[in-house]
Parts: sequence; structure tokens; C-alpha cells
Amino acid sequence: MTESKKRKYPAGWNEARVRRLAAHYDNQPEDEQAAEIEAALSAEGHTLVVVPTALVPDVIKLISKKRPA
Repeated sequence: MTESKKRKYPAGWNEARVRRLAAHYDNQPEDEQAAEIEAALSAEGHTLVVVPTALVPDVIKLISKKRPA
């Protein structure tokens, strides 16, 4: 992979960790998926919001300013 195409990961992340996470969700049974979604929807201190795709980069920047990486 050339230097210009080298992937950059957040602190503490690397390709192996991303692959493990992807494998976890790819192999997760539907009932566990549903339970995880339900738990996320009822988590205290968090709100689920629908954001237009074009605004996602701006929302991510705003969140990163409020919360350290």
C-alpha cells in the first residue's frame, strides 16, 4: 500500500481490531442484534438523532470538539 493510500485509524485502533469488530457484527445472531439495538435506544445520557448525510462530517467535528478522542 502506498503511503498516500495508507489507512489511518483512531488512537488505539488498527486493522486487526477493525477486522475483529467487523467479524463480531457479521456473525452476531439476529436476536443479539435486536437486543443490542434496544439497549442502545434506552441508554441514559444518549440520544438517537437522524442527521442528513451531508451534515455527518460537521456533526462528527462538533462531537470531537466536546469529547476527547
